[in-house]
Amino acid sequence: MSFRYQWLNSLSATDFPGDAYLALYQRLPQATPFNHLSWLRAAEQAAEQGSVHILLIWQEQTLCGCLPLLYQREKQKGLTVRVIHHLGYPMTDRLGLMLDLPASAGPALLQEIRRQLPHTLLQLHELTEAETPLMASWQPQSSYTEQRLICHAPEHLITEADRQEVSGDVRYKLRRAHKRCQQLGAEIKRLTPDATSAPAILAAITAVEQVSWKGDEGVGVFCGASRQPWMTAAFTAMAAAGLVRVVWLEHQGQCISYRIGVLDKGRLYDYNLAFHPDHAALGSGRLLLQEWIRWGLDEGWQWIDASRVSLTSNHQLHERMTGATSHWRWSFYSRTASGLLLATAYRCWLRYKSYRQQKAAQTTQQEPSQ
Repeated sequence: MSFRYQWLNSLSATDFPGDAYLALYQRLPQATPFNHLSWLRAAEQAAEQGSVHILLIWQEQTLCGCLPLLYQREKQKGLTVRVIHHLGYPMTDRLGLMLDLPASAGPALLQEIRRQLPHTLLQLHELTEAETPLMASWQPQSSYTEQRLICHAPEHLITEADRQEVSGDVRYKLRRAHKRCQQLGAEIKRLTPDATSAPAILAAITAVEQVSWKGDEGVGVFCGASRQPWMTAAFTAMAAAGLVRVVWLEHQGQCISYRIGVLDKGRLYDYNLAFHPDHAALGSGRLLLQEWIRWGLDEGWQWIDASRVSLTSNHQLHERMTGATSHWRWSFYSRTASGLLLATAYRCWLRYKSYRQQKAAQTTQQEPSQ
């Protein structure tokens, strides 16, 4: 089985095969909204000029793969090196590589990437188990490989049982949130933005996030000189494609809390939420998550998905989860001098970190007896 490689410098190039990409997207089960052209083209607009490289893989006239790559210099463990990420990093929540290839084609694919884009480190984030066979085929060609768990994203399978009131502590919390919202006179709204309405809706939720704790700490997806225009462009384009859903809590005509998600193939990816600090006690996040589930029942969605969750943090969907998807970060260090040096520095850092953690644990165990 032979494949032909083609390199482009933009997803918006006149010779980019948009129809063939769409066909590939539709037939690959691992594809997510973060592989959608509207998301990737917004990421390309936000990227440094000259850093985006598109690898197309053809078998005769059929597009079998598309890897939009971000090629840039980064500082890693004190060294400035060439690093490759997938386009969309670090704002993409779940990535399905757009590759309809057998694992046996993996070594030649990596060789082509290294030929065109010589690098020290190739690092792909937010991959699921579906990518493991191909990633494993790259290990023998690397000086060092790491597969690191990033998160377990909780999921909720929507069933007819969700029409019944939830039991346990969650029921109490939802009842309390409903009561507080009724007392305030706040109303839940469902929004399906399109190309025309998206800018105003995104401006409203950006305003909420910027006054929230996420804005104060500068970690919001709609905060910052680079992230805000990037995410606004991405969600506007996704809304034009009919993929964006928003639930928000409105008080006196103003949004005071929201959740924004991306819907594709019956799965709603819960991407981001924020609430106005003046209304932090409402418990609106849990209430809006319940609204996602009700909306899913009304329109036949199959899953509500937390999209991405830090290993050290919680998500309200954990209270309702019926499953989870693991996200992995794969790192491939080249066999060049810089690759060997960086891999060695990284492994030394891992050993030192483990040593510090062991010492801290020993100190904690000894303190009660002193």
